[in-house]
Amino acid sequence: MGAAKGAAKSPAKLGKGVIAVAPPSFRRERALLKQGVWPVAGCDEAGRGPLAGPVVAAAVILDPDRIPKGLDDSKRLTAEQRELLFDKICKTAAFAVAIASPARIDRDNILRASLWALSRAVKALPEAPRHVFVDGRDRIDVDCNCEAVIGGDGLVMSIAAASIVAKVTRDRLMCALAQDCPGYGFEQHKGYAVPEHLAALDRLGPSVHHRSLFAPVVAARRKHQPWTEAPEPDLFAEVTVVTSTEISLEA
Repeated sequence: MGAAKGAAKSPAKLGKGVIAVAPPSFRRERALLKQGVWPVAGCDEAGRGPLAGPVVAAAVILDPDRIPKGLDDSKRLTAEQRELLFDKICKTAAFAVAIASPARIDRDNILRASLWALSRAVKALPEAPRHVFVDGRDRIDVDCNCEAVIGGDGLVMSIAAASIVAKVTRDRLMCALAQDCPGYGFEQHKGYAVPEHLAALDRLGPSVHHRSLFAPVVAARRKHQPWTEAPEPDLFAEVTVVTSTEISLEA
């Protein structure tokens, strides 16, 4: 007997070991839009993990009527796909970028520097948002409602767009830094701790673009620039020495 007309089709079978991942949606932004809450921004950063270069944060307000097709978590896209989508986002959406330098990362720590950059990106938008979605566990300091979404770059379309803007901007910046500091391969690994980068760091020592307090950079600095290491504290510096003569006199 034939299948009933209009019956639902069975889902396509995937190859063994293949997991289907749904792309991010505009559902959360659209729900707020229906409530009269707009603009809505998504924000994300790139570059928390590398040993060199800044953290780059981006904030994006998508145009509901001109959302580029193919938006996704930047990590799921190829470099070519990211570049194409970056251009489309820049042409159709409002966006802003903020950068936390290695010096700020050293001073504040990587988490605080990242949250600072995210906040700065949102505040730099050409139009102040009324609601912000941010990727991760931590909310940021903004002048409106802020909602942290774990894995947001793969769930919320505005965050996905921000992840692409942040990633492409940072990759381009690292390619520029590679010309300023040749030999480290920044244009290839973008500052991440891959074997080639670790080997160059051991061979050349840290550059001005490296994050001074990250462990591999500390080790390289000790090897190449030992004079920059803070001296170990003298545990006896504050001890008053009493001689045996003084003891006998007091007795």
